[in-house]
Amino acid sequence: MDLAQRIKQLASKRGITIAELERKAGISNGQISKWNVRSPKTENLEKVAKYLNVSLDYLTGNSDSKNTADLASKDTVFTFEGREIPPEDLEYMKRLLRGDDE
Repeated sequence: MDLAQRIKQLASKRGITIAELERKAGISNGQISKWNVRSPKTENLEKVAKYLNVSLDYLTGNSDSKNTADLASKDTVFTFEGREIPPEDLEYMKRLLRGDDE
């Protein structure tokens, strides 16, 4: 499956058209249909992947895993070895990733 087909399939599963996706992702109208003949800008790919909530690797066909999660998300339950990570541990992880001293 090529890039534009994968995007079209993902948009369809969400009940939106390609034109709606382009508007909501903040890219120019008609861009996605051109991506089969011309390489897209990385920033536009990232916008589409973020809007569709999939990894860039999945979107471009480099991975079969759609999963992506933002540690800052309030709607995601993070687990480790089958157990939920407590909120205070998540905050500690965020500080570590930001490089905060404490």
